[in-house]
Amino acid sequence: MSHALSPYGWDAGREDEFVPYAAQGLVPGRVVRVDRGQCDVVTAAGTVRADTEFVVPRDPAKVVCTGDWAAVDPDGGDPRYVRALLQRRTAFLRNTSSKRSEGQILAANVDHAVIAVSLAVELDLGRIERFLALAWESGAQPVVVLTKADLVPDPVTRGHLVADVESASPGVQVLPVSATEGEGTEVLAAVVAGGTSVLLGQSGAGKSTLANALLGADVMTVQAARDVDGKGRHTTTTRNLLVLPGGGVLIDTPGLRGVGLWDAESGVGQVFAEIEELAADCRFQDCAHDAEPGCAVLAALDDGTLSDRRLHSYRKLLRENRRIIAKTDARTRDEIRREWRVKQAQGRAAMEAKRGRRH
Repeated sequence: MSHALSPYGWDAGREDEFVPYAAQGLVPGRVVRVDRGQCDVVTAAGTVRADTEFVVPRDPAKVVCTGDWAAVDPDGGDPRYVRALLQRRTAFLRNTSSKRSEGQILAANVDHAVIAVSLAVELDLGRIERFLALAWESGAQPVVVLTKADLVPDPVTRGHLVADVESASPGVQVLPVSATEGEGTEVLAAVVAGGTSVLLGQSGAGKSTLANALLGADVMTVQAARDVDGKGRHTTTTRNLLVLPGGGVLIDTPGLRGVGLWDAESGVGQVFAEIEELAADCRFQDCAHDAEPGCAVLAALDDGTLSDRRLHSYRKLLRENRRIIAKTDARTRDEIRREWRVKQAQGRAAMEAKRGRRH
């Protein structure tokens, strides 16, 4: 028998997980919106407003988030409270960019991470790779949607843009879509049907227009991007979970200016799978792909198999990820300090050798 919450993703596994909470008289629900210490939770009896006071952790990565499954007080309480959260199957996290280095949860229990990239502005492949690293790390399957495809009507030019993005997105489906013209939306709707999808991207990427196309109604407010730089205004200010007509649910999110990595080493590895495969053939296991003999990565760079841009982006994201980890992990901090000391010594030795040749 179908559960009233099945359209929101409730399944037999969640039913079993909820047994101890049901014994306490609590009811299950999914968080569809969070706002200032309270949240909207959809239950079998409808959507209720609940306070999150009893589930406020010290770790900001574990706060109540859109997409969470919750155990809520039964009808009759005023106010009603979220008493517990069910275990997250996936979690999309980014770095808050604060000096303390904290993870921020953007969406929970997501199956597909839909990364919206506007074709109205110049492609930033490095930013796409950054989004993809976080998406892979979350446990969700990423999909890159090139929005506003109608602004690139020439098929040859559009084909080149798609190919560029595909080269930065191994193992990821890349879909050119025009939500206003209806192009590509049916394909995307089929991809995200039946699960939970989160829609991510910068302001102006056309996320709200895309969300409306998938929802089949003007649910999300839409504003035009600025002509001067193609950047958008924040029309979506909270993360909202909405039921899709073809099955599944969609979490729309505000535009993201910053997408700092958060403990995403394996995600970076998946984005740069070809470099990881090359590295397995390096002569030394700890090869840094810098100047070591027998480096398969540098060999691929020399023969043109690997682009300099990809290697530079790979190194950059790995360095950033290590710096983030180092803020909370003493061992990583010590490793980075040792590496810097070695490099400084090498630099000094090179300078001394250069002076010796002059004299």
